Amino acid sequence: MAQRMILFLTVFLLASCERLFFEPDKATTNALENFEYLWNEIDKKYSYFDLKKIDWDEVRTRYRARLLSSPTNEETFFKLLGDMMNELRDDHTNLISPFNVQIYNVALRHKPNFRWRTVQEHYLKEPYITASFTHDFLENKQIAYVRYSSFMGGFTDTSLDFVLSRYGGTRGLILDLRENGGGSLNNVIEILSRFVTVKTLVAYNRTRNGRGRNDFGAYEPFYINPSDSRVKYMKPVMVLVDRGSYSATTFFALATKALPLMVLVGDTTGGGGGMPNGGELPNGWIYRFSISQVSDLEKNIYAENGVPADIPAELDWTNLQKDAIIEKAIQEILK
Repeated sequence: MAQRMILFLTVFLLASCERLFFEPDKATTNALENFEYLWNEIDKKYSYFDLKKIDWDEVRTRYRARLLSSPTNEETFFKLLGDMMNELRDDHTNLISPFNVQIYNVALRHKPNFRWRTVQEHYLKEPYITASFTHDFLENKQIAYVRYSSFMGGFTDTSLDFVLSRYGGTRGLILDLRENGGGSLNNVIEILSRFVTVKTLVAYNRTRNGRGRNDFGAYEPFYINPSDSRVKYMKPVMVLVDRGSYSATTFFALATKALPLMVLVGDTTGGGGGMPNGGELPNGWIYRFSISQVSDLEKNIYAENGVPADIPAELDWTNLQKDAIIEKAIQEILK
């Protein structure tokens, strides 16, 4: 969750921090006008009404009545708008004011499947930390374990070369993306480029472009190009995911469906398949929500609700000396 917060605060707050915190309101603080403005913006641009079976007109009726039924101040009005946005059940949907940030945390609505201390104590004997990767050998150096906790985490080609070169002689690699809340799509592309040898179509994206809730532009193909003259890894890769794997991590998981050497192990991802965008309310508060849909190669858009694991597995919380998801990945590589 912290990584997603960093991402959108960077995009929205740094770009507009002066007008958000230091300038007076440029339009109106009237609650009803701001309510109608936000509802209409979402109505015109949000991309997943049908998939999530959301009756947005009913939502307007219910929340408008709530607004008009009692006096409101800034804090109660913020909560009302935040509650309305949470009807979208979308962790890419946020409202930012000088005093609070509205969040819909998908991961908290599901059972956790990751305990970093178990990994550290019982799997990593002599771990290396290279840029944003924590990694080590498993199973007498037959398997590589690489933890990447956030797609906000920076790395260079050289650091990624080192990680993949170190494990060139292994039988397979475990890439642990559990609780990775997303971040930079560029980092997704950079990492995936090390697991392909030819330009590979992995997904499609289309953007809402009309007043109708099913008005979208054309599907645009998304390719992964192989990284030229850099170290690649072309052996089995088990990608560990859970409900905390969100946004850019969900896109990464979706892309693996087109890559035969990569297998998802664990739980369904948290979702976040749409590209977020937003703006500013008349009272100066910042909002964002999903305006596009990402789909697999058959044009299915299930990624917003989460990409299912190819091999389901879950943590056994009665035995914290073992990570059942890592164990399943090891088994798959060695069998």
